[in-house]
Amino acid sequence: MEIPTRLQSMLDGEHGKTAAMAARLVVDLAHTAGATEFVEVSDAHVSGVSVITGGHGLIRFLNDLAGDGKVVIPTTLNSAGCDSRRMEEMSIEIPNFLIKQFEIIKAYEDLGIEATLSCTPYDRGVDLTEGIASWAESNAVCFANSFSSLITNRESGLSALATALTGYAPRWGLHLEENRRPHYIVEVSAEMEDLVDWSILGDWAGSQAPSMLEMPFGPMPAFTGLPDEIGIAQRKALAAAAANHGCPILWIEDEIEAEIPIFQFKNSILQECKQDLAPRGEVDLVVIGCPQASMEEIRRTASAVRSRAEFGIKVPDQRLWLFTSKYNFSLADSEGLIELMEDAGVVILQDTCPEVVPYNRTKYNHLLTNSMKAEHYLTSGLNRLPTSVASIEDCVNIAFDPTLCSGERPILADKKSHSHPTSKSHRLDDCLLRGSGLNSQGDFVIRGKAMCTDVPLTYLGYVNRDTGVVEESGHPLDGRAIEDTILIYPKGSGSTVAPYVLMGLLYTNKGPSAIVNRDVCPLTLPAASLLGLPYAHGFDDDPCLEVNDGDLVELRRVGDEVTLEVIERVS
Repeated sequence: MEIPTRLQSMLDGEHGKTAAMAARLVVDLAHTAGATEFVEVSDAHVSGVSVITGGHGLIRFLNDLAGDGKVVIPTTLNSAGCDSRRMEEMSIEIPNFLIKQFEIIKAYEDLGIEATLSCTPYDRGVDLTEGIASWAESNAVCFANSFSSLITNRESGLSALATALTGYAPRWGLHLEENRRPHYIVEVSAEMEDLVDWSILGDWAGSQAPSMLEMPFGPMPAFTGLPDEIGIAQRKALAAAAANHGCPILWIEDEIEAEIPIFQFKNSILQECKQDLAPRGEVDLVVIGCPQASMEEIRRTASAVRSRAEFGIKVPDQRLWLFTSKYNFSLADSEGLIELMEDAGVVILQDTCPEVVPYNRTKYNHLLTNSMKAEHYLTSGLNRLPTSVASIEDCVNIAFDPTLCSGERPILADKKSHSHPTSKSHRLDDCLLRGSGLNSQGDFVIRGKAMCTDVPLTYLGYVNRDTGVVEESGHPLDGRAIEDTILIYPKGSGSTVAPYVLMGLLYTNKGPSAIVNRDVCPLTLPAASLLGLPYAHGFDDDPCLEVNDGDLVELRRVGDEVTLEVIERVS
């Protein structure tokens, strides 16, 4: 693999410490992915902004990074954890939250990144360029790959930042045509009458990914039976919810000829999902716009608000929050929609998104939303809030009239746990596997207890960022701490902010002593590369199946070869 001259000069430190660190990560990812060349990237979108998503790992890393580096391609920034203009209404109780948030944003700006603070870089009045981008926001990755000519891997916040600082990415994954193929078909016969139906479809489709298939870059469903014309709001809802399960690309087709598994999304399934998600018990807060609301969502919300506002009725207790981007806020303001809604008691928030807000639990203990993306993360360890889902119109009606959902608030334990299919069976034979490591790491020997699963691990929201305990109901590792283990799993899933959670755990000595991945994982590798955590991948047999959870194992690197040996089998 030939490294471009400019990238090599960065690697050699000729452009400063920051560029050298970024170049090392880009080259590590290239070697790990088996890339044969690098591509020049047109633009980047960096995630990891909110205090509650990146946490102390993000803040410490940005402080370590500060100094002599600037991005070399146009780069935008994801949503923050608050709207600094509406702090009183948001009632955030975390001490010095706004100060910490400004510290993070300023650090990114010092690197030359445009603080758009939006999770919808595809919806800001700018035509998406063709070619290769480096985006780290799961819903945006899925939207861009599915509905534009832009191609991006599902980058982590760190790998997108490294590309922004160097201008290069390894050519691998979704950059290659042969890797962009659907894995299964979702035949849609359900009547898609409302935006929330598209969100439910996306989440359901992502969750159907067959466990027996190899999907190293995430599940890629194809949809048949959908209308010929699909608006941006429907596309956004579908892509964002599918991305909950790691989907990096969707296909909308009339027919799929490939012989792949088929799943039926019928009216009965849609109605059952709606019934399960419907609010029961008192709703404390209604949040609309996750990802940040499009103009169609804003207009639908304003229309529902207007029908009551015309009679002088106001939303009580500021219990309806609408999240949108600066760009769409400006458009909506020019149409008079912002004034209409604010006069009716709606809180309009910019720069932030429902999933990354630290809610005041003395006020809010049951949320209602129109988004399965919001539901996915709000019920996770980020906030652990019982969250229900309904249409925008129903959300607005319940915001105006709290008595429409009366009774005791639900508790999170009432939510159905999602059972993760596993193919693991107990192994008794000897096990010595050979694989590879990171280009930047030297020799090491690590011996310890294996914490092993064949189910992807979702760091953001499902691994406690303070204790390192897995907190995902139905996951084989639920309730267990990753601290001091040799952690073996296929790859990371969920949010692209995952590396910052892992970095925070490593900084506080709550992380694993080594990580083994089956697949190339841009959600895990960056933290290991930058903080020197022993890392291995690419074994001759699947370590997730060959190693029992609890086995005593030794991970050893000598030169370019890494071995994983079971020293003692767990009984």
